[in-house]
Amino acid sequence: MIGALKPRRTTHPNHRGRGSVVDLPSLHRLSPSRWRVPAVLLTSILACYFVATLANPLVADEVSDALAAQVKHDWKACLPLAQAAVKVRPWNERAWDALIQSQLHTGDGQGAADTFAEAFRRFPSSLRLRLAGRDALRMTGGAAAGEALIAEVDALVKQAPWRYTDAENRVLLGGYYLEVGADARQVLEVFYDQAKRSAPDAPEPHIAAGQLALQKGDFALAATSFQEALKRDAERPDAMLGLARAFLDSDQAKATEYLEQLLSKFPGFVPGLLLLAERQIDGELFDEATKTLDQALDVNPDEPRAWALLSVISTLLGDEQRAAFHRRVALGWWPENPEVDHLIGQKLSRHYRFAEGAELQRNVLKLRPNHADAKLQLAQDLLRLGQEEEGWRLANESLDADGYSVLAHNLVQLREQLGKFTTLEDEHFIVRMDAQEAAVYGKQVMELLTAARSALCEKYSHELRTPVIVEIFPRQADFAIRTFGLPGGEGFLGVCFGNVITANSPSSQGDTPANWASVLWHEFCHVVTLQKTSNRMPRWLSEGISVYEERQRRAGWGQTMTPQYRRMILGGELTPVSQLSDAFLRPESGLHLQFAYYESSLVVEYLAERHGLDALKRTLDELGQGMPINDSLARTAGSIEALDREFAAYAKQRAEALAPEADWAELPEDADAAARRAWLSEHPQSLAALQQRAAELLRAKQWDEAEPKLRQLVEWLPDETAAGSPRAMLAELHRARGDADRERQAWRDLLEVDDQNYRACQRLMELAAAAEDWPEAVWAGQRLAEINPLQVNLQRQLGLAAASSGDSALAARAWSALIALGPADPADAHYRLALALESQGDVVAAKRHALMALEEAPRYRDAQRLLLSLVAAQQPPEPSKLLPPLESLAPEP
Repeated sequence: MIGALKPRRTTHPNHRGRGSVVDLPSLHRLSPSRWRVPAVLLTSILACYFVATLANPLVADEVSDALAAQVKHDWKACLPLAQAAVKVRPWNERAWDALIQSQLHTGDGQGAADTFAEAFRRFPSSLRLRLAGRDALRMTGGAAAGEALIAEVDALVKQAPWRYTDAENRVLLGGYYLEVGADARQVLEVFYDQAKRSAPDAPEPHIAAGQLALQKGDFALAATSFQEALKRDAERPDAMLGLARAFLDSDQAKATEYLEQLLSKFPGFVPGLLLLAERQIDGELFDEATKTLDQALDVNPDEPRAWALLSVISTLLGDEQRAAFHRRVALGWWPENPEVDHLIGQKLSRHYRFAEGAELQRNVLKLRPNHADAKLQLAQDLLRLGQEEEGWRLANESLDADGYSVLAHNLVQLREQLGKFTTLEDEHFIVRMDAQEAAVYGKQVMELLTAARSALCEKYSHELRTPVIVEIFPRQADFAIRTFGLPGGEGFLGVCFGNVITANSPSSQGDTPANWASVLWHEFCHVVTLQKTSNRMPRWLSEGISVYEERQRRAGWGQTMTPQYRRMILGGELTPVSQLSDAFLRPESGLHLQFAYYESSLVVEYLAERHGLDALKRTLDELGQGMPINDSLARTAGSIEALDREFAAYAKQRAEALAPEADWAELPEDADAAARRAWLSEHPQSLAALQQRAAELLRAKQWDEAEPKLRQLVEWLPDETAAGSPRAMLAELHRARGDADRERQAWRDLLEVDDQNYRACQRLMELAAAAEDWPEAVWAGQRLAEINPLQVNLQRQLGLAAASSGDSALAARAWSALIALGPADPADAHYRLALALESQGDVVAAKRHALMALEEAPRYRDAQRLLLSLVAAQQPPEPSKLLPPLESLAPEP
């Protein structure tokens, strides 16, 4: 069981000092009650106190205004205020810090370095100024000198700890010691918690604690910390930003809400603009992201993260030359800046460009071997590429270096779980499953993947480069850790990274599991298209082809036009093709996310119908060569604008083709009986009224009146599969009448369009078995096993049906699965498996299971007789029967 699945935990309960050991100043050395200050020094301190009082920002408008602008990150406003403040209050170090930060954040690195040099002469022991000076020197080619400044901090603190006991300095020291590899829990306790106690109304300690929690992957704790900061100062943009980041992975709507609130109050807040740009890039809204980054660069033309994100956009658009230029600008005066390549690589990996992302993280680690975030990102990239040995090694190293990283801890714990899995493999696939589940349906998984490889690789002219890794998890939390690094992602059934597939098994999905066969077919289609394009394809196209290919494989897989989708298309909710990937990033609801999958598949269907499969394959080839998707589609459709327009017309046509004879007007909800009758008389073909009337007649058990209405609904909505669909209602009507034959046909018709309907499979199998229609019972049982093969009764009924139909191979598989699941009557299961094996001619295995049946039930007569016959079959013939008669050997006369 994974111990760090609860995202509230920032630390391990069993942590024993993992990570770098840094000698922090102890609590008693930083406690005012332990100060021992000589009288002369005390006089100097008092003199400084009066000077500081005169320059107190609370009584000096010049300084307080500058600091207020600094807190809000309004650097353009802060710059002139800070310049005035240092003139009138040159002995206020915070005024100097405000000026340095303003210059740095408006692109004047040299000015910031010059200001620092002047300020440092006045305040050589100031931690705040040393940190600001380090940043200024980095931006002017003096990174080594900046690092030398910081290298002296630890000695300064230990020489005069009393200088740094206020809340402000404790927060700064906490950040410094984290940077040099201190234990996170010690930093939290010694610095941040102490700062909270000494300054209970200050937001800074809570912001610092929240940022630490974000870094460690403890998003719930981070959200709590930022909320505490906002209680103390509701106008802190850094706290609002932290809150938005804390909800990015768990609640997109809430993250969007916080980000919009932030940018409405602080439109020039560069970190907020950068986060907005990141999300726009994730949604492949590259034009919008570029405009957002231009806003950030208008504030600070030297902002390295903005240039790094521009490099990401250029890479994703296939402009490698421009991407390299943007990266060079991002590195600028500080070529060793590790955050540039780390951010670029991280964002490329977000777009499934794991190989390029991994290479960039390696660049970071060459410069900073102990860069924890880069090492952990590289570990994830390699695991997603299938390079498992190095990936797991790096995950272990990450945990050893940082025992409080929730992500590293979860990955290492997951590896222990994977070590317990059974591995099935051939030349094309490596499948890892829970041992019991592998015994139940592992062979079917391999057969399904083999069929998918045969069909889809040939169709899309692709050959697998290496064996594809498939991992099927019986616990959703383990699937989430392997896939996303953290718990969550409950709506995902499977994910493909290009050469690695992760999937939830039926046992992880509660009472209504999805069809695992259709999930694996969908994900393997991703393998083909992602490999063919070198992972250079937009999400909508990748998902669209996979859903489309589900429908091509079997009518009951994939998605089809529904009344809800019809309303959305005709109601103006169709997303333009050029913006379709964004529909996956920020859906309004679960329905809108499912609609994004369906619409994407409809685009692919349109392209295949209008321009042919070869045109679609050519698009994939062009993407693999680095051509932007819009350019490639324009070569097929004329222009992306034309494609948007033509597809919208196609989708509208498809929507209008659903029940064109029906009146789709909605029955008024608040209508009284008279108004309802009047409305119905005006809408005799109303679909809503017909659905409502059919349901009423069923409840009233008026079967004869209900049947024609249900048949009309089936004619209008032949592919409807939602709960209470017309076909399901018609089947239930026949059941109520006791008409088993017509009920069977209704369930069979429903399963032709809905392979996911567990109830329909189950009932059809029962009816077919009762009628001794064994081929149909087998058919229904196999469909049922594609939804949830882990049912004891299913495997027993399938074994009986297969044996009765003469399919001994399928019977043997079913009885073997039943034994793996633990049947109520193991003797009977072993006996029936022995019979199936005997029919296949495998006498040795049959004998073994006959013996196992007798081991469970020694007096089992049928098993005894079977064993005797098997033993007899194995007896060699008598010698006399082996030799010809002696007379036949006599020589002829």
